[in-house]
Amino acid sequence: MSSNPASENPNSIFCAADIVLDSAYQGIDAKGWQALFAQARKANLQQFIADLFAGKHLNTSEDRPALHSALRNLDQKPVLVDGKDVMPAVANVWQRIEALCNKWEGVTDVIHIGIGGSDFGPRLAIEALAHVPGIETRGMRMHFLANIDTAELGRILQRALPHSTRIIIVSKSFTTVETTKNAKAVVRWLKDSGLTSSQINNALFAVTAAVPAAKAFGVKEENIYPFWDWVGGRYSVWSAVGLPIALQYGFESFKAFLAGAQAIDQHYQSAPLEENLPVIMALALLYQQEQHDIKSFAVIPYADALDGFPKWLQQLDMESNGKRVDRNGMPVKFSCPVVFGSSGSNAQHSFFQLLHQGTEVIPIDFIAIREPMSHLPEAKEHHRILLSNCLAQAQALANGKKTANPNNTYPGKRPSNLLILPKLNAFYLGALLALYENRATTLGALWNINSFDQPGVELGKVLAKPIEAALKDSVSVAADANIDAITARRINLFNS
Repeated sequence: MSSNPASENPNSIFCAADIVLDSAYQGIDAKGWQALFAQARKANLQQFIADLFAGKHLNTSEDRPALHSALRNLDQKPVLVDGKDVMPAVANVWQRIEALCNKWEGVTDVIHIGIGGSDFGPRLAIEALAHVPGIETRGMRMHFLANIDTAELGRILQRALPHSTRIIIVSKSFTTVETTKNAKAVVRWLKDSGLTSSQINNALFAVTAAVPAAKAFGVKEENIYPFWDWVGGRYSVWSAVGLPIALQYGFESFKAFLAGAQAIDQHYQSAPLEENLPVIMALALLYQQEQHDIKSFAVIPYADALDGFPKWLQQLDMESNGKRVDRNGMPVKFSCPVVFGSSGSNAQHSFFQLLHQGTEVIPIDFIAIREPMSHLPEAKEHHRILLSNCLAQAQALANGKKTANPNNTYPGKRPSNLLILPKLNAFYLGALLALYENRATTLGALWNINSFDQPGVELGKVLAKPIEAALKDSVSVAADANIDAITARRINLFNS
């Protein structure tokens, strides 16, 4: 990166779905970009993109497609999974969501129970869209219950009104321990609050790929909204998992959310690699890995409404691409860096010291919104200050500052992107999420990693079962095949 990084690549501004990407501060010159695009072609990236949208079984370990894009295929062009068009089933769910929105009356509270991909997406959308000036809303209290820690459950049950509460249980398998335990606790609360069995049945809804399991739990069939095994949890907000978006902000807002994502999908499929936003963002991060061996990546949305975005991205990136072996079982040189971040300008008063003067080079995506997020008299002035901080931080990180005092010297050459959204609404929120989804799958293709499975999360779940049994019995335990000596000692600390 030179003293004037932007001069190295004047063609650094790109656009898709009215979202602008400026990659000038990546410090990649024209020759470097040419090499990166050649690398992408060598990895058959364009064929990978075509196969992804065509329903090929790119999730090789589970022998499934990864077709979350079909969930936002509003044109309903046929999408085949093993020769069968899935769009009629997807469209049927849209119709059922719209019908539910039209008859969803008298509800004061919604408790959405799910964890991981069943939680992050809808939680982010509900919180982000709540900041949109003038957005139409039903004004319900949307509660998101994910943690098995009863502190979260307790806070929700203190506020919710049981006779006008609806419960949405979201679990692909309907066996997730945190979700099923929390759901049973909420059902017990409804019973203790005097609701009849019939009233409880009417209050329960489910979103799952395991319809029989939901029915066995007690959810009426007409209250079960399916999604499919070709939808990964972290890619599922576009399905009925996003039901809270439609219920709170209306079905048209949910459609706009899908339309924004579809617009990015269409760009991703059709744009040349040299103009393709997800591809450019992926290649920029790959370049920083190869040049600086970067281990972490920060995303800083200069919008309080998007404060939850880094948490959503953490799951998307690190669960998708946090792998040590490639599709062939061979060790990889690079995979997903650690993802972190929070909203600017709060982040400047937290960890920006490390970004500017730490020993590690950490690439950053700055996200800015052109329009203020309120109609307050101070909105324009405050927004101008917010944007000036965003632009100034990127400039300072890139160019640095040399002084005679090492403590006041900024090394610079810290790469960043700038993404600019025209405004924040359902459409552009959907576009932003789809942009990063497609960036994640692009990185997976470049690293030859399967971005659609997550075997690493399973071992701890298996080991938790005998440990939970030992804690339940409250007796002294010894190490065995399932519990090692250190864990046995720790169990005994809790049981003593």
